Amino acid sequence: MKLLITLLFSLFCSTLTMAQNEEMADVMRSNGKIYVVVAVIATIFVGLMIFLIRMDKKVQKLEE
Repeated sequence: MKLLITLLFSLFCSTLTMAQNEEMADVMRSNGKIYVVVAVIATIFVGLMIFLIRMDKKVQKLEE
């Protein structure tokens, strides 16, 4: 579980460092599209987290 948390944290940090193009962010923010992008990314992230948690519980059950 610690490995999973470390992996997700490193992926999140690397995503933040790649999103440094402020000019494109300003254009998307002025058009209101940035909120759509944030909503889609958040939905994907939450879906992956739910999937991984459920998969971890199933694997633990099978190990027992």
